[in-house]
Amino acid sequence: MRMQKNNRMLIILARTCIGITLLMPHLACAVPSFARQTGMACQACHTVFPELTHFGRMFKANAYTLDNLKQVRGITRDKEEMLSIGQMPPISAMAQVAYTSTNKTLPESTGINGSSQNGTVSFPEAASLFYAGKIAPQLGGFIQLTYDNAANKIHIDNTDIRLAEHMPASGDRDLIFGLTLNNNPTVQDLWNTTPAFGYPYAVTNAALSPLAKTQIDGALAQSVAGLGGYLMWNESLYAELSFYRSAKQGFTHPITGAAGPLDGTATNVIDGPSLYWRLAYEHQWRNNSIEFGVYGNKVELFPGGGTTPAAPASLSGPKNRFRDTGIDAQYQRRAFGERITTSVSTGRPSPTSLRPAVPMPCSTRA
Repeated sequence: MRMQKNNRMLIILARTCIGITLLMPHLACAVPSFARQTGMACQACHTVFPELTHFGRMFKANAYTLDNLKQVRGITRDKEEMLSIGQMPPISAMAQVAYTSTNKTLPESTGINGSSQNGTVSFPEAASLFYAGKIAPQLGGFIQLTYDNAANKIHIDNTDIRLAEHMPASGDRDLIFGLTLNNNPTVQDLWNTTPAFGYPYAVTNAALSPLAKTQIDGALAQSVAGLGGYLMWNESLYAELSFYRSAKQGFTHPITGAAGPLDGTATNVIDGPSLYWRLAYEHQWRNNSIEFGVYGNKVELFPGGGTTPAAPASLSGPKNRFRDTGIDAQYQRRAFGERITTSVSTGRPSPTSLRPAVPMPCSTRA
């Protein structure tokens, strides 16, 4: 009896410690690399992480290149700048610890009568190294390298590399235009109200996840590579169009033993380029700003995942077709030195197929 009471106290103490740990990142507010590079506090770009202020959105749209560090410079005879690199590399690190307990103990996956262990501690669950900031004039990026405890692998996590240009227009208006190279549709968004930054920001590897969901909700994260172009007019109207192809990390070709090319043994390979689009408008007045936006993707996937003599592996035949669309809105107000942010994001997916290879139920995210 006493041992059960002690175990119960240990569980309560562990949950309390984990709760405190989960609250701590909100105090940090951002990746420290950006603060070191700009010489500004995290609150200059963020309200409550990961929500961005208007200044933070402009910093991201301009390819993360604003800096206040000593530079290594190269200048030609005509006094043209050839090189501009910060003396301090914009590197940061993060570690994530998790304790997972389910309401009911899960059954054994081996089919043997019994129950699996309930109460899983992951230390670390994940550890990341970030390069976040300016790479060269007009070129910057947010690059995350992560160790995943569950998979026991190191992989490239959320990555957004940008090349941007700023062009003044008539009056006080201006135009920002650029290119984004990334591996997760919606990670490049300026308002951070899209699924890549949706709540919960971090989830445990030990918990069960839905078997079916929309592709825009992170299903393609780190398994695709995309290149897109974007425009922002007068710091208000934003438009983006990006195209993605499958780029499976860790895929080994069953015949050659090397990486790729992707075939029917790989699951959910994109047929042709997948389209991602985004439109948003932001209006500012006094200490307030409000944003309304819409985003979506169009993707066709070959289910794949194996071969049989009757059905050899190939990237052809039936496909699962997805048309996902989401809307988002954000209101921000700065009062008494504090920033208040309210964000709403919702979507209505429409996964359909003329000849579905695998049934995909329709669901709604909010």
